[in-house]
Order: sequence, then C-alpha cells, then structure tokens
Amino acid sequence: MSFDIKSEVLDAEKRIRKYIRETPVESSPHLNQMGNCRVHLKLETSQITGSFKLRGAVNKFLSLSASEQKEDLITASSGNHAAAFAHVLQQFGGKGTIYLPANASRAKVEALRLTGVKLEQHGEDCIISETLARETAASTGRVFISPYNDLKIIGGQGTIGVELLRQVEKIDCILVPVGGGGLISGVAGYLKAVDKNIEIVGCQPQNSPVMHASIQAGRILAMESKPSIADGTAGGIDPDTITFDICREFVDDFILVSEDEIKAAIRLMIDKHQLLIEGAAALSVAAYIKEKRQFAGRNVVLIISGKRISLEQLKSIL
Repeated sequence: MSFDIKSEVLDAEKRIRKYIRETPVESSPHLNQMGNCRVHLKLETSQITGSFKLRGAVNKFLSLSASEQKEDLITASSGNHAAAFAHVLQQFGGKGTIYLPANASRAKVEALRLTGVKLEQHGEDCIISETLARETAASTGRVFISPYNDLKIIGGQGTIGVELLRQVEKIDCILVPVGGGGLISGVAGYLKAVDKNIEIVGCQPQNSPVMHASIQAGRILAMESKPSIADGTAGGIDPDTITFDICREFVDDFILVSEDEIKAAIRLMIDKHQLLIEGAAALSVAAYIKEKRQFAGRNVVLIISGKRISLEQLKSIL
C-alpha cells in the first residue's frame, strides 16, 4: 500500500494555514547538555485547542463537500481530537457528536461539555468508543471523522513537518509521540519524502505500545492496554488503519518509556522550561532522556504534542 503523503501535506498546508498557528521551536540548553547534542522542542502546546490535533481536524472538515459539512458529523477521541473537532464545528457552524471512553480525562470531558457538542461515553478503551462511533456512522449514513485513520487527518498533522523545515536549519532525528499513528504518519511521510536520511523515532508508553507491538508482529494486534498517564496515546487502534503501513514504511525505530519516566519528563519540562505538558507530549522527552547517548552530536527535534493535563494528574506527578 502506497500513499503520496507529501502531496497530501502540501495540499493541507494551503488549505488550513490561515486557521492554525505556526507553533514555535525552542532550544533546550538542559537537554542539549544532557545528551551532548542540539535539542529543538516543537511546541504544539501553543496550537489553538492546546494540541496538534487541530491541524488534521480542520483539514478533514474543509475537505468535505458543502453538503457533508452541514451534516451531523461523528467522531471518537480520548480528548485532544475531540477538542479540535468541537472547535472546528464552532468555527464553521457545523454540528456533530463525539464518542469517547468512559475513563477519558475529567478535565478534557469538562472542557468538551462547555463547547455544547453532544458527547457519548462508552467502554474503557478508546478503540471501543471508536468502533461504536464508526458503526453508528455507517448504520445512519453519517460521516465519521477518524482521529488518525484518514489521509486528510494525516495530511493536516504533517504540516508540522512543513513548519519544521522552515524553523530548523538541519534535522538529523525527530522523536514523535505515537498512539493511533496519525501524527507520526504525516510528519514521517512528509519529511522522508524531502530527506530520506532524517531518522524518525516513535515514542510510546510501555503500558500501551500497540503500534510498536503490531509492527513487530507484522500485523495489527488487538492487545489490552494498561492505564497510562500518556492517555492521549493509550488504547487500541483500528484493525484496518492505514497508519500501520505508513509507520512500517517510514518509522525507523521506537522507544518505549515507563510511567515513572513519563512523569519525570513532565516535571523536567516544568522545572527547566516552565512549560506545562500532558503525558502524551512527555513521551518524546522521556524517550530522548532514556536513550540520550544515541543522539550525541546530532540535531534532534522533540515534538511536544499537547498541554491538556488535569489538575489531579499534575498533583500526583508533582
């Protein structure tokens, strides 16, 4: 299976640029010294809605026909994609329903309720609510907007790569948080098309390494995930997701990190950068710290994917 992700990303760049922010890149003297290299933090924490997810959601909505944009759309998400979906509906006057797991972060659910978008909570794993949302859309003839299993979503997320090539003079390696794989598929697919020597490293929690385990097995696995503070990347993935083949083609390596390593990364970002980040966003930092020796002398980009963390989580980490 082959996709022209570079074209999808460049199309998305033209389509969504005026609706999103070009997020900043910040150097990290502390991480530079720790790994004897140059570390660049791509701060998607500064994106509208607080994470990278807006890029894909806007691109997907604007790719729909005029009649589809007026329909009652359906999506599924553990939080950040849902927030982006709700923002898009508000901005363009759309309507829709969000399916999310019963154990979704309370802070994220409360924020979603304020948008007025209809919420449906089902199951203890995002793949359960996602499957139900997709089946409901199919049975009612409505449009389902996947959080990751869609070329338009992937194309939108890949616009991060377009920005990075403007912002960082030379990229040797990029570390990317991975859940369903939409973010890393877009970034890797675009950057590898521009420079095949850029190393792409996926970062996942040891408690929910579904994409990594699936790639190792050569097929998408239905495996149980343990709870993770990186809840934005935790849980199962679509059994037919296109991100599996894209990751298998473009992702060079994976680094898995423990819950303690994720928490330590969150504390470090608060202490050294005065930056509040969520568990999923800390995956790239934790992975870099864990394997810092392999990055010596290189230009490394860490994608800091979002900032939506609950007060309860933060208190327990600190």
